[in-house]
Amino acid sequence: MNTQLRDIAGELAAVLWREHTVYRDRSGVVVIRGDHVQRWISLSSGAGADEVLLRAGRILDGGTTAPARCEAVARLSAGTAELAAVCRRLLAETAPGSAGAAPRARGERPRRIRRPRRTGRHTGFGSWLVVACVVGLVAYYVHVTRGAF
Repeated sequence: MNTQLRDIAGELAAVLWREHTVYRDRSGVVVIRGDHVQRWISLSSGAGADEVLLRAGRILDGGTTAPARCEAVARLSAGTAELAAVCRRLLAETAPGSAGAAPRARGERPRRIRRPRRTGRHTGFGSWLVVACVVGLVAYYVHVTRGAF
């Protein structure tokens, strides 16, 4: 299965991108890397004998790979053209402007969560207890120092 994945990844890479790098990572997953488009695709064995798990993600500015943004399961028996179509769909979803990948528009700040406003007293019981202890300590200090003079 591993050599079959490597062969299919080579064929897919040639169909998808002119410039590409195909390698196997530490976990045994075959990765197709397109540095010129800042995207990557990985192929790993799926649940069934004839299935492959396709994952796609972006390549960050420093050259490191970001975690996968989307994934799909496809049949190996479908052929290279069908797998390439699935890969193109995944790559389109990882694009920065796609609706499925980016939950908010570029430059837009995430909304803050509104907390319910407090009603009534602002200072709680614990705060008053601390104030009472401080006043008690000051009174004790004044009592002790007045007795010394």
